[in-house]
Amino acid sequence: MLQTHNADVLVAGQGAAAFAAALYAARYQLSTVIASESFGGETAIGGLIENYPGTPDIDGFDLMLKFKEQVDKLEVPTISRNLEAVEPNGDRFLCTLEGGDIVDAGSVILCVGRERRTLGLPMESEWTGKGVSYCSTCDAPLYRNKEAAAVVGGGNAATEGAILLARYAKHVYLIYRGDELWRPEPIQLKVLSQIPNIRVLLNTNVTELIGTDLAGLTGIRISRPMDDDEKIEIHAEQTEPMNKSREDDHGKDVINLDGIFIEAGADPRLEIPNMLGLDINEETDEVHVDRGQRTSMPGIYAAGDLTDGTSLKQTVTAASQGAIAALSAYGYVLAGEHHYEAA
Repeated sequence: MLQTHNADVLVAGQGAAAFAAALYAARYQLSTVIASESFGGETAIGGLIENYPGTPDIDGFDLMLKFKEQVDKLEVPTISRNLEAVEPNGDRFLCTLEGGDIVDAGSVILCVGRERRTLGLPMESEWTGKGVSYCSTCDAPLYRNKEAAAVVGGGNAATEGAILLARYAKHVYLIYRGDELWRPEPIQLKVLSQIPNIRVLLNTNVTELIGTDLAGLTGIRISRPMDDDEKIEIHAEQTEPMNKSREDDHGKDVINLDGIFIEAGADPRLEIPNMLGLDINEETDEVHVDRGQRTSMPGIYAAGDLTDGTSLKQTVTAASQGAIAALSAYGYVLAGEHHYEAA
């Protein structure tokens, strides 16, 4: 049976921004509901975290469990369904969840983050966790003493992933479709150039994932200029031979791999913001917010990786934005006549 819930604040998401928003909203004595199918956001799959203040080192999933435990103590209900639609209804919002349930909310805080980009290749989703990964910091240790692994991408996440992976796998390929890496930090390029077991393949596309249902990924097929050999070696002084690729019957290189990490970036989830007609930052494709995490629609707030509030996409900034959004929502709800007693 479909249900309608009443709340002062609906928080969409279950990551750092969402839990912080729910924590602060509940402490402001606003009746608060969390709606999201997936737990933990990017932090939960981020592996070991060493830069969260007050916690020298902790697994990201465990940190999110602590966030959730703190929110649960305030008896904030979590509905394990994603937000599908938001419709203004006077000075309130009718929020439709997957399955049809409705949350009649006085305000909404969007903390839905980003969607990781994929290569769009056959068997990519089927072999996720069987040689295909989207998080180098999470899964790199699994490749200790493995023969070869690859990272796809040309930005900071990809270069950092290759550097980390090189501590575990014997040979690492950093594969990028452009003719130069895409603006990684200079320090990353310097470190990259000093690691002998990383081979950079520029002007290169992964065209096929190779493997079996039982074993998962065993290799990849790539396409690159045949006369580009001099470009792909980053270490002129390299003495140990790389894991050699071979050319198959299609005239394209096949590289035997134990795993591939797709670090091609992520796109903000803009379905709800676009539905509401919120202002979007044209340069970053992120929801535009002010210093109070307010969007262009009164009563709608956004926090975390979805927004242009900061270029630093970290757990600590997401949590701070969630807290700020809750304070703004508190002021908005308190100014109206639609305040519900907290459960």
